Amino acid sequence: MSQDTSNQPSIWWFAFGYFACYVPYSALTKAISSGLLPHMTAGVPGFELLPITTLASMFGMLTFLWLSGWWRSASRRKVFGLSLPLPGTWTFLSGLCTAAIIGTTTLAYTFEGASIVFMMLLMRGGVLVIAPIVDTLSKRHVRWFSWVALGLSLAALLTALFGEGHIGLTLIAAIDVLIYLASYFVRLRFMSRLAKSSDAGATKRYFVEEQMTAAPAIVLTLAVLALLASFFPHAIQLQQIRAGVTSFFERGLLGYALLIGILSQGTGIFGGLILLDGRENSFCVPVNRASSVLAGLLASVGLYVWLGEGFPAPQELFGALLVLSAILFLSIPPLVEKRRKAAHTRD
Repeated sequence: MSQDTSNQPSIWWFAFGYFACYVPYSALTKAISSGLLPHMTAGVPGFELLPITTLASMFGMLTFLWLSGWWRSASRRKVFGLSLPLPGTWTFLSGLCTAAIIGTTTLAYTFEGASIVFMMLLMRGGVLVIAPIVDTLSKRHVRWFSWVALGLSLAALLTALFGEGHIGLTLIAAIDVLIYLASYFVRLRFMSRLAKSSDAGATKRYFVEEQMTAAPAIVLTLAVLALLASFFPHAIQLQQIRAGVTSFFERGLLGYALLIGILSQGTGIFGGLILLDGRENSFCVPVNRASSVLAGLLASVGLYVWLGEGFPAPQELFGALLVLSAILFLSIPPLVEKRRKAAHTRD
């Protein structure tokens, strides 16, 4: 499969957009779930936060597809005589995986006792391990600098992880991480088979159909779970989801929750475009992960300055240095190769 990306926007612009959305997204989520805002007396449970944030994500997605005109790239199918933009089977399944990623990512920053960096690095490290496995299964060549960047990124994650001082996870947090990683494995497999190519039209169609599925799917799921809460009064998580569509509005946090949802959708848009780049997953995933690692560290620093939370540990700062090294390995060799080919063409 061709990996010519000369006519596509630079992956580094997408990485910047991902980073710019991820910093306030993770910081606000942690601040609200921990009750850190000045007027808060208690934190908001993660499951209670999900309904409003995912609803905002869905409207953010619809607005983006409409204003950009990208919705026209979706496949069209006839329903009761009407031609409607609808996803195909594989993009629908990939969208369901994306929905799971959206929900588990937001929840990851709400678990008590787990810092932004700890949960972020645990989940990002798992995807870094998955990337070369998916490339191998997809028969994609993994270039040398991608292997080096993967090694540096993984070293950064392990450094910060062990520097956290604890490895134990609660059962619900462990389940959250496992769902996140399984969803990413399936999603990357579908992307590698169907969308990662030099055909910009196919890539855009896949992206649009996946996005059309993800946010509505998680909103519908949460609505059903909120209704089921009436039949299971002792199910704590179900009661929290129900509170997210009933009593949450009394907390005076609606604006923050809507902003979290919009920023979450921003990370989904830019993150998806990074992963859909035509190059191997072992290149694209570290770009994606490096952006989020740096964003998480900056969010932690922001919470320290803004609300007096703990400053990132020295091991986490060292991990950031390793991530910056990984970015250099990902960016410089391809640039040198591109200039060498351009010079050869002129000659």
